[in-house]
Amino acid sequence: MRTFFTVFIKEIITFLRSWGLVLVVLYSFVVDVYIAGKGFEVKPRNVSIGYVDYSDSVLSKKILSHFHQPEFQSPKKFNSEKELNKAIFNKEIIVGIIFEPDFEKNLIKNGKTQINVLLDSTAAAQSFITLFYIQNIILNISDLKLPVEIKTHKLFNQNADTQKFLSFSEFLSTLTLMGVILSAIVFVREKEKGTWDLMLLMPANSKIIILAKSFSQIVIILIYATISIGIVLFGVFKVPINGSFFVFIILTLVYLFSVTGIGLFIASISNDMLKVAQSSILIIMPMIFLSGAWTPIYSMHPVIQYLSYLSPLRYYIEGSLSIFFRGTPFIELIPYFVALSILSLILYIFGFRKIGRLF
Repeated sequence: MRTFFTVFIKEIITFLRSWGLVLVVLYSFVVDVYIAGKGFEVKPRNVSIGYVDYSDSVLSKKILSHFHQPEFQSPKKFNSEKELNKAIFNKEIIVGIIFEPDFEKNLIKNGKTQINVLLDSTAAAQSFITLFYIQNIILNISDLKLPVEIKTHKLFNQNADTQKFLSFSEFLSTLTLMGVILSAIVFVREKEKGTWDLMLLMPANSKIIILAKSFSQIVIILIYATISIGIVLFGVFKVPINGSFFVFIILTLVYLFSVTGIGLFIASISNDMLKVAQSSILIIMPMIFLSGAWTPIYSMHPVIQYLSYLSPLRYYIEGSLSIFFRGTPFIELIPYFVALSILSLILYIFGFRKIGRLF
């Protein structure tokens, strides 16, 4: 036990002396999570819009008056469809609206009329959401009375604040990446410095050395995770915590053993930091894709949905979201704990044995 704590403390001190690494990890957990939350928008934001108004009617002007900040820039007037198309092609505007000469007359005479909308669909998802906003604006102006009234109740994230979800998802992805890299670096650093052979000559059990080195990185990640949650998630984005924070820490601890196992495997096949970085990206990116962090699992191909069960990040994300946003009690989180524990045990034992063969 004394050997374990000696190696453990030595690795903590070594990490703190590596100012470059300390700052990189701090940047990832604080600045990167902040940028992800503030820099990405799912809903329209500052969309450039242009129009051609052949009708020059009161109704067309009323519709255009509803396109304003923060969703849209002030509508820019064009004299012809040719100019409008050219502006879209040159990326001067994203949305183009055309009002025909009989736009208002047709509405008065026939009870219906038509608006032509041109969209730059290079970013398909964003353009679809923008079109949805435009449709809502027109429906609100037309004041249609439907026989069914829809009342929407938003659960768990009442304001539909995408910043909360995006920052939280980025935090979980960052924790995964840093967990893998740090647990690999702690061994590869010995190879780069030429102290690997000296470590082999230590009068200590190799299993204790591996456990102490890997657990020291788990503790470091937990400390950084707590800082990120306190400063960025709670402080900046006001992410709610409707469940037990202690249960989340336990879930994180279990999950970190799975990413540490991956890190141990990478350390066993890498001789320098460059190989660690390359291998980490190759392994982590599919994990993130399969986890549902970027794309909902139900939207994936059926085969990919089955493959997602092999990603420990899937259970960690679903469990964490349930704790923070839904306030799910521990008893209902047991399936996530069981699945995550099984995968963590398998991955950690696999990585432990791979790195153990080098001793």
